[in-house]
Amino acid sequence: MRVLVAGSTGAIGIPLVRQLTDRGHHVIATTRRPDRAERLRRLGAAVTKMDGLDAASVGEAVARAEPDAIIHQMTALSGKPDMRYFDRWFAATNALRTAGTRNLLAAAQAAGVARVVVQSYAGWNIDRRGRGLATEDEPLDSNPAPAQRESLAALQFLERAVTEVPLTGIVLRYGSFYGPGASDAYVDMVRKRMLPIIGSGAGVWSWIHIDDAASATVAALERGEPGIYHVADDTPAPVAEWLPYLAQSVGAKLPLHLPAWLGRLAAGDVVVRMMTDVRGVSNAKAKWMLDWRPRWASWRDGFRRALGEGAAVQREAAA
Repeated sequence: MRVLVAGSTGAIGIPLVRQLTDRGHHVIATTRRPDRAERLRRLGAAVTKMDGLDAASVGEAVARAEPDAIIHQMTALSGKPDMRYFDRWFAATNALRTAGTRNLLAAAQAAGVARVVVQSYAGWNIDRRGRGLATEDEPLDSNPAPAQRESLAALQFLERAVTEVPLTGIVLRYGSFYGPGASDAYVDMVRKRMLPIIGSGAGVWSWIHIDDAASATVAALERGEPGIYHVADDTPAPVAEWLPYLAQSVGAKLPLHLPAWLGRLAAGDVVVRMMTDVRGVSNAKAKWMLDWRPRWASWRDGFRRALGEGAAVQREAAA
């Protein structure tokens, strides 16, 4: 297929472009930064400049590309995570998930594009009232932290817009990314002992290596039916389990423990909720309907081999 990848230089963009070209697809990668174009070309992609928030720019890029499908991976996070003021930190990404999505869908319909695959998330936004792993049939959280209301509304808009559009619209709710370029901030905080376990540490996280997220995206592009899919590994786990293991994997000291009240004072309500009260997701639908399996079925192997051993090799090479 001719595939326009919007947001091709983000955490998942590079492995996604690589896997698409390896599968024989003709990739048109978009970027706002000319300095990143050469890396995309080396992967075999054609490159076009596009501003996702400019409707005319999006319309022109889609019309020029004449794609069979569009993959929406546009985000705009940068700098140190700011969990206390989460919506402010996510403001640019929220704009891409609302206005940017609207622009892409309008351009897709005008150009006769048959299939659109978009990035969503499976973590703090998942309904916390149910028991066990959440499925795609359950609603998103009806009572988000005040600092995340705008971000949740942006995700709800994106998912509703894509699943209601009269074409094959596929939403991929990725778990928390890890891997080169995707989890550097987490690992750095762990090494500095700046990521403690707060309260019970019972919040259940769903992880996904960026290469597995990319392979699920390719599967959705090639054979996915319209709808929403959770893309995560097979073993969601509480913070109290995965955080010490991540520290051990990257050669760091074990994380500190803080009571919930102190964590709330130090970092805000969002962090406390993510540490104590989020819910993992089931990947059964994606595995069955997309005929997809994550290479790293468990974050345990992924942390140890993709982060721990890989980081050690990089440090030795640098030395």
